[in-house]
Amino acid sequence: MTTGKVISARKRIWGWYFFDWASQPYHTLLVTFIFGPFFASVAAQHFLGTGMSEQAADAQAQSMWSFGLGIIGLFIGLGAPFLGALADSSGRRVPWVFAFSVLYVIGAFGLWYMLPDGSNLWWGLVAFGIGFIGAEWALIFINSQLPSLVSDKGTGEISGSGFAFGYIGGLVALAIMLLLFVEQSNGKTLIGLDPAFGFDAEAREGTRFVGPLTAIWFAVFMIPYFLWVRDAPVAGKSRASVSAALASLGRSLRGLKHNTSLAAYLGSSMFYRDALNGLYSFGGVYAALVLNWEVTQIGVFGIIGALSAALFSWLGGKFDRRFGPKPVIITAIWLLIGVCVIIVSMSREMFFGLPLAEGSNMPDIIFLICGVFIGGLGGTLQAASRTLMVRHAKPEAPTESFGLYGLTGRATAFLAPTLIGLATMLSGSARLGVSPVIGLFLIGLILLRWVKPEGDRS
Repeated sequence: MTTGKVISARKRIWGWYFFDWASQPYHTLLVTFIFGPFFASVAAQHFLGTGMSEQAADAQAQSMWSFGLGIIGLFIGLGAPFLGALADSSGRRVPWVFAFSVLYVIGAFGLWYMLPDGSNLWWGLVAFGIGFIGAEWALIFINSQLPSLVSDKGTGEISGSGFAFGYIGGLVALAIMLLLFVEQSNGKTLIGLDPAFGFDAEAREGTRFVGPLTAIWFAVFMIPYFLWVRDAPVAGKSRASVSAALASLGRSLRGLKHNTSLAAYLGSSMFYRDALNGLYSFGGVYAALVLNWEVTQIGVFGIIGALSAALFSWLGGKFDRRFGPKPVIITAIWLLIGVCVIIVSMSREMFFGLPLAEGSNMPDIIFLICGVFIGGLGGTLQAASRTLMVRHAKPEAPTESFGLYGLTGRATAFLAPTLIGLATMLSGSARLGVSPVIGLFLIGLILLRWVKPEGDRS
């Protein structure tokens, strides 16, 4: 794609930032704070109506959500490296971003049709999966453009600023949903209004509008990206070739045995990013099922998390530039492990085995504090991870390298949800079901020992 008008480097960077702004609501609104908890609460009420006990219904709802995410994650992971190699064989990335943007919009909009009586829960999972696949596959190509935006020394700051800008976008979208659309138990929004556009509170139309809003938000705010970001012309590239992509991918996979630092990093990030995605996917579900929060309460929790994520991501970018990404990653993982231990050890009735007074708001306060760290450290961890991958990426095939990064980020994406689902089923507790996340973080931390801070490419 070419144009006669020269686009400045600053505009190109801002266009790249706008992908984060446009796409973040899928994670903030749909995965974590509104649709995920809405799905869990609808599923729990549906299973409760079949004669299950409340605890069993909660566990069944969490298991359904977790196994659904696991299948979606496996599909994303299997396609990621092939798509990256296919794009590198032609040198074009923007058309792929456009194609997966269409999937994002279709899937997100389809969530409007999931009914609050639980009669079409599978529809909700399928529509969510279509949009999530679009979001994650588009991200592979977005990440691969980072090395071309700035020198290696500046990638950490650019990556952190991009995530910070995205979290602010997610925060604004979340505030709009809470103030104008999401119904509380009294049928009013957080500020006491009827849901906008005359939506029916009993049919949960205000909450269900989270899908169309996410789709419209993305379509509008991707315009700067498509206006300002262009594929740089690359000599020797032609149209995408499946055979060339497979050959290139095969060489990359075989080359991992000679590239210890990259292999260790891909393995490490596979586990700790899976653990982080597990926290994001089940933070709101935990609040709904264990603490019995309403969607609006979870939304306020989301606002706090998004604010801290924006701040921490920006600060993390500064630390990344000064100390490098690896120390930032290690610090973030250790702190997130501490947060997970607190979450697993808390319920409405007790904290680390100590009984709480009936009606105590201590669990609410503690979980809000945990939300600050989950959001903040999660943003920092993702931004620093992207920077460390840039230091390991092949300059001649960045999309392919980020395809492998996407593969390892999603090849075991079924692992955290599946382990959470199994732990929930075996323990019969939505609270204890989150505990496998701790083990995944620890495995990632151990594998980081073999990762070189500057990568091992010559």
